[in-house]
Amino acid sequence: MKLRRNILLGKANLLAFFFLIIFNNYLISDELTYEGKFIELKILDKVSSKNYKVQIKIGEEKIFKNISIKPFKCKNSEFDDNPEIIAYLQVKDIKNIGNDEVFVFNGWTFSSSPSINTFDHPVYDLWLTKCFN
Repeated sequence: MKLRRNILLGKANLLAFFFLIIFNNYLISDELTYEGKFIELKILDKVSSKNYKVQIKIGEEKIFKNISIKPFKCKNSEFDDNPEIIAYLQVKDIKNIGNDEVFVFNGWTFSSSPSINTFDHPVYDLWLTKCFN
């Protein structure tokens, strides 16, 4: 009888332990990341070698010369001294209408390592610099 009660108590403790771990990770992840309402991109025009800073509201489309940029989501992680900034972007080349590709770039971009998911365009380079409210 004692053995059965100890086994049930051990299972209840184990279940409570896993619940606390999952709940604690959920609370920590909400505190360490926040979503912004605006993003800031640095755009390099490779032809003229000029840099531009562009701020775009999340969900709105911005036309910059020959490309259209639309951010859908942006997050900051404040985990350490150098926070990671990520954003989901869709970029269209509006000059090349006859192109079969819909987007030049469609995916997540990372501020610390833009080479993970590269934006490949013959005229422009994009770098994510900020995500803010």
